[in-house]
Amino acid sequence: MSPLAGITVLDFSRVLAGPMATQILAELGAEVIKIEQAGGGDESRHFEPRLPGGESAYFFAFNRGKRSVTLNLKSPRGQEIARGLAERADIVVENFLPGVMARLGLGYQDLSAINPGLVYISNTGFGQDGPYANRKGYDTIFQALSGIMALTGHPGSPPAKAGVPISDMTSALWIVVAALTGLVGRGRTGRGAHVDLAMMDVQVSLLALAAARLFALDEDPVRTGTEHLGRVPSAAFECADGGWLHISGSDQHWKPLCDVLGLPELAADPDLAANAGRVAQRARVMAALETAIAGRRRDELADALRAADVPVGEINSVREVLSDPHIDAREMVGHFEHPVEGRFPALRTPMRIDGLEGPPLAAPPLLGADTEAVLSKMLGLDPAEIARLREEGTI
Repeated sequence: MSPLAGITVLDFSRVLAGPMATQILAELGAEVIKIEQAGGGDESRHFEPRLPGGESAYFFAFNRGKRSVTLNLKSPRGQEIARGLAERADIVVENFLPGVMARLGLGYQDLSAINPGLVYISNTGFGQDGPYANRKGYDTIFQALSGIMALTGHPGSPPAKAGVPISDMTSALWIVVAALTGLVGRGRTGRGAHVDLAMMDVQVSLLALAAARLFALDEDPVRTGTEHLGRVPSAAFECADGGWLHISGSDQHWKPLCDVLGLPELAADPDLAANAGRVAQRARVMAALETAIAGRRRDELADALRAADVPVGEINSVREVLSDPHIDAREMVGHFEHPVEGRFPALRTPMRIDGLEGPPLAAPPLLGADTEAVLSKMLGLDPAEIARLREEGTI
């Protein structure tokens, strides 16, 4: 039995944060019904890169295991059908600007009136209120506004975005937290809830350590590249063969690190035995480490440091990560069969739940592939009625 078996999610979201969240819910066993506009569907169906059959690799990454229903939400009949589906759902996820769903008759007040147990999650850029509520935004906009971009990059270099769409992806995880929290609360009270989840708020919450520094020292944190403001060493170093290592650790790792690198004078210096002393002499310490590491090959040095119990990690490319024997042993890469693209690889959910097998990877749906089946099963519509809806443009 999958953990969320029997839970129905009505997914009005598009592109990344919402779809990533509902894919996680689907892989935990929920039935996710993805509502899409006929003709085009989720915008991400048209994002690059394209696969040989014309499908979007971007869409494939965040929409596995769902059922696609095309529905014209601007038509009264389409809105009526959406309300009928919501009446039978447990969770609604939407990421329209504030007020849009209410104008369609699909806001929380509308749907909770017919389904008091509904957990309704509104994932917007800036929330349901506040001076920025009606602003539009994308992942990088939230990285910029939240301070994340100001902290990313090397000193003296321009601000940089994270290498992955961190605003969207962390928001997706909070959507899942909200959904599960809402279900637990409903189990105790019998009532659902409306969750106002703003991507901007999620990004600001990631500033916990940076904010603590500001609160403690009245010092605005700055870009430090791969270095850690409060720990030395904790940084990336280039090796003789052009490979890179990230080395970190605590006080107990300092002498073993120096021993491996052949730096007895640093190991013997009492002023460097504790992290505070190394932070105070950051420039001296980093210069010595960089010189020593520059003469060693990446893999050889990584093995030597691990043998000495010093925390170290090779800075891998995506290709290297996905071919890593540990990732293979953890079965993080699976495959699904798609009706157009055939057998295709994908990353699995990282959760391992005792007593449950990992969920099989399911293909993302073709646009509208499940419209007739869902409307027949959930609303009892017969083939003739479904044909009329298609003819009038409702589905």
